[in-house]
Amino acid sequence: MVNPRIPFQYSPKRGTLPPPNGKSLIVQIVVALEIFHYDQPIPRKILSNPHGIDPVPDLVNYTWMEYGMRCGIPRLIRTLKERDIRAVACMNSDVIDAYPDVAEAILEAGWEFQGHGKLQKSMPEDEEEEIINVSLERMRSFSGQPVRGWIGPALKESTKTPELLKAAGIDYISDWGVIDDQPVWMRTDEGPVVVVPYTAELNDAYVYHIGQHGPDEQYKRMRDMVAGLEPELATSPRVLSMSYHHYLMGQAHRAHWVGRMLDYLLERQDTTFMPGEEICDWFLGTDTAKKERAELA
Repeated sequence: MVNPRIPFQYSPKRGTLPPPNGKSLIVQIVVALEIFHYDQPIPRKILSNPHGIDPVPDLVNYTWMEYGMRCGIPRLIRTLKERDIRAVACMNSDVIDAYPDVAEAILEAGWEFQGHGKLQKSMPEDEEEEIINVSLERMRSFSGQPVRGWIGPALKESTKTPELLKAAGIDYISDWGVIDDQPVWMRTDEGPVVVVPYTAELNDAYVYHIGQHGPDEQYKRMRDMVAGLEPELATSPRVLSMSYHHYLMGQAHRAHWVGRMLDYLLERQDTTFMPGEEICDWFLGTDTAKKERAELA
């Protein structure tokens, strides 16, 4: 079976999208804020446990995560604020109550709040609808924002997730965002929904936690990716998404590389920084989006 959700498009045949603000390189900064229970095994580990044991509490791995909330997030907020860049807070909603100072700091920074489940754990299918609705309601009531976007914990979905998200008022889904460098339409039984690009290749979890690369690897990979996109930017915009987790890019030996990445991009004359909801709105306003939506119906 080929992709039942998103019609295949050979990118050279898609046509041209108008660049927002005359800028063809659209950069989206997604900062993931995730919460793990102290009294449960920690799924993502900086240090594996000996003899196959999964202890509770898992002190090293739990405190590694919480370090990101204590020390990592303030570094990322400061780095982005100094450059006047509005990021996406891809947040487990339980963060709001467990780490209220963090949630308030992000609200004050003016970031976009994006749905990411209640906590960093895959949603059981029989609980999925409730988790989606409860987590979005908590984020909407706290932030005062409509909360229009979603990335599921670990980018996991069931066969009905897009329908549940569309019914819950989500305008764009980035679980599928690795599929293209531009926004595209997705079919759901509740009507079409936009897919805003996300990243695997520039995801810090894949680069550092899985790949175990040195602290400058994401910077080098980002720079090479921009070079690879260069010929295409002359014909149509592309979205470059950067993923920063509080417990990875908030570490002191990596955090200054975030500033170097942002400065490299800011020095370009063709770059605009946009959070997911702004990318979604830009796409929705194009003739291409209107035409493709009509074809999808």
